[in-house]
Amino acid sequence: MKFYDCQTAPSPRRVRIFIAEKGIDIPVVQVDLRNREQLEPKFSEINYYRTVPVLELDDGTKLNSTQGIWRYLEEAYPDPPLMGRNATEKGVVADLDWRMEMDGFMAVGEALRNSVSRLKDRALVGRYDYAQIPALAERGMSRIPRFFEDLERILEGSEYLAGDAYSVADITAQVSVDFAGWLKLTIPPSAKNARRWHEMVSARPSAAL
Repeated sequence: MKFYDCQTAPSPRRVRIFIAEKGIDIPVVQVDLRNREQLEPKFSEINYYRTVPVLELDDGTKLNSTQGIWRYLEEAYPDPPLMGRNATEKGVVADLDWRMEMDGFMAVGEALRNSVSRLKDRALVGRYDYAQIPALAERGMSRIPRFFEDLERILEGSEYLAGDAYSVADITAQVSVDFAGWLKLTIPPSAKNARRWHEMVSARPSAAL
């Protein structure tokens, strides 16, 4: 296998953490997003959509989404389980991961990509250029505090987001919280459950990646 990564980007970090939690050794190729290496024709041969992460399998199959990579690795390396241990938990984890991505990760991305000057014509990742929309940056900024509020509610009386086991929902939420730090937004001191959880997941060795 081969993992196409960008050390500074939040999307491939979700996969890096997953790989580390699984204890898998996968060769890594760094893609320079700052200098737009992903937009060069050579990388388009690897991923038509010109995004990272990408996992290239031994048979040449290329998986180009976080969910696709997670699903393959979970099936190929089932221990420790990170996407649920039984049918009910798998459903709960999937629900929570979707919610963390939609309300956390996507909110930060909306705010950041529609406001940073160097992304003027790159408001959406991928193959095509899209102009920034300032109103979307404002909306994204307004969504992030509500994401923190929801984290606090979900973690009331719960060690991890889906209960007593660390899962991909925690990975997405942690990366989203850290991503919000790029905008100088952090979990408020009053959110004691969320702050306790964030300190705990940040202490895991995988969080340093």
